[in-house]
Amino acid sequence: MSGSPPRITSSTVRDDFNSIEAVLHYTRAAVSLGLWESERILIKRFFADCDAPLLEAGCGAGRATLGMWALGYRNITAFDFAEELLEQAQSLAAERGADAIHFVHADATRLELPDGTTPFSSSGCSPLREQRDSVVDPSLRSRAGLRDPEAEVGPMFAGALFLFNGLMQIPGRENRRAAMRGLHGVCRVGAPFLFTTHDRDDAREEADLWDRERAAWRAGTQDPRLVEFGDRYIESREGRIFMHLPDQAEIIEDLAATGWRLEFTAMRREIAHESRAVRVFSDECRFWVARKFSDPR
Repeated sequence: MSGSPPRITSSTVRDDFNSIEAVLHYTRAAVSLGLWESERILIKRFFADCDAPLLEAGCGAGRATLGMWALGYRNITAFDFAEELLEQAQSLAAERGADAIHFVHADATRLELPDGTTPFSSSGCSPLREQRDSVVDPSLRSRAGLRDPEAEVGPMFAGALFLFNGLMQIPGRENRRAAMRGLHGVCRVGAPFLFTTHDRDDAREEADLWDRERAAWRAGTQDPRLVEFGDRYIESREGRIFMHLPDQAEIIEDLAATGWRLEFTAMRREIAHESRAVRVFSDECRFWVARKFSDPR
C-alpha cells in the first residue's frame, strides 16, 4: 500500500517551473505580452527614477524585466531560481539589445549566504552570474550597486519587485517571510517593494470552496501535498502550478513582521482595464506596495 504523496517543497516548484510546458508558456508571455497596464502604471508611479538600481525577484522568462527595459529602466538586476526560465530571459534580453540587464540565479528565500554576502555581491556570485562576469563592463557593475569581493556588503537596491504572484508560489509562510526579509535586507531605507497576490477576501464567488477547504484542514482530510490552508496545486496545460492564496490580514501581518510598511494596495481592476490577452493570461489579483522604513543592521 502506497503512502501519502510528499508535501510540496521549493524543489517541487522549481521542477514545475523548469518543465517544458511552463517554459513555453512564460516565454510566449515574455515575447508577446509584456507588462500589464496596471504594472506599467504602478512601476512608473513608485519607481520614478529610471537610473536607480532595481531588483526584480522571480523574473521568470523576463516578461516584466524586458517590459521595464522598454520603459527606459537601465539599471535592473533580475533573478530566478528556475534555471530554464532564466536562460530564456537572458536569451531574449540579448536579442533585444538589453545585455545590461544583470541576471542572477538565486533563491528568494536565501538572499543572505552563510558568509554574509548575497547572490548579488561579487563574492557570492552564482554559476550563471560567473558566466556573465567576464562581459560585464565595470561601469555597469558600479551603477548596478555591485561591490568588489573585499567590500562590505550592504543594501544595494533602491527598490524591489516580485510580480505575477511570484511571492505566493513559495511554499510555507515562514519561507515567504524569509523572502520578504531577504529583499528588505538588500534594499535601501525608503525603497518601495511592489508585488501581487490573489485575495481570498475579494473572491466572494469562492467563499463556499474556502469553507469546505477550512473544514477539510480541521478534519485532516485536505490534499496531503499542501503545506497550509490557502494553498492550491493545480494541473493545467501550462503544467503544474502551486499557489498560496492569502487574505489581506495575512499579507499585512507578514509585511509588518519583515520590516516593510504598507503604503498602497488595490485590486488590478481598480488600477487599469486590462486587455483580453492579460485577463486570459492571469486571474484578477491584488497589488501591494510597501516601503522599507528601517534597517535593523
